[in-house]
Amino acid sequence: MPKSPIYKVIFYNNNKVYELYARAIFQSDMYGFIEVEEFVFGDQGQLVVDPSEEKLKNEFAGVVRSYIPMHSLVRIDEVEKEGAGKILDGEAGNNIRAFPMASGRPSPDKD
Repeated sequence: MPKSPIYKVIFYNNNKVYELYARAIFQSDMYGFIEVEEFVFGDQGQLVVDPSEEKLKNEFAGVVRSYIPMHSLVRIDEVEKEGAGKILDGEAGNNIRAFPMASGRPSPDKD
């Protein structure tokens, strides 16, 4: 039986870059979103605790499915095994930027 793939998902949220691992990713029925399910975190038997991964675990504790806007995605990779998930500061020396969005509603045509 083939092993289910693991995906590394990198996305931008609140001036931070999130890097997490999941086993199920697909396009949502909600237009403009992807669904991420079956989150994978590091080995539970490890003696060393990574504080950045613990923060990510706490934020996604109890979450069954997460809907991520497509314009927030940076990258999705299929990987051979999971790594340590992390939350990085999005502004400090990082070259990842959020997709530019319009500020406000467009004005109606005046013709």
